[in-house]
Amino acid sequence: MDSSRPDLPDDEAEWRERLSEEEYRVLREQGTEPRFSGEHVDRTDDGTYVCAGCGTELFDSETKYESGCGWPSFYDVDDDRIEKRTDTSLGMQRTEVVCANCGGHLGHVFEDGPEPTGKRYCINSVALDFEEE
Repeated sequence: MDSSRPDLPDDEAEWRERLSEEEYRVLREQGTEPRFSGEHVDRTDDGTYVCAGCGTELFDSETKYESGCGWPSFYDVDDDRIEKRTDTSLGMQRTEVVCANCGGHLGHVFEDGPEPTGKRYCINSVALDFEEE
């Protein structure tokens, strides 16, 4: 995370002020919202999903699909907008997805998605805002 950017908080106290308690827990503490609880799980509107922490455009609604996992799922993303990190929490190895701009935890990516990528970006709704077309 580049904390020298004037539009991003410099420390965790500022992030706590900027984000709701649930957004902070997910984006800054790598939390997970309960399955099927997020506002974007069933959303089918056309638009763009952006990082709730910094507003970076992340996912296009055209790449969203119903995976049945309980979180919004996307099959593609611009790799310049995210970072992938190894996550060994909970006794398993997964690939964490974070916002490349602010470092906020978004969710995880799995290799069981549809064509054309075969990827399932499983993302917390609370980590996203939606901008309708």
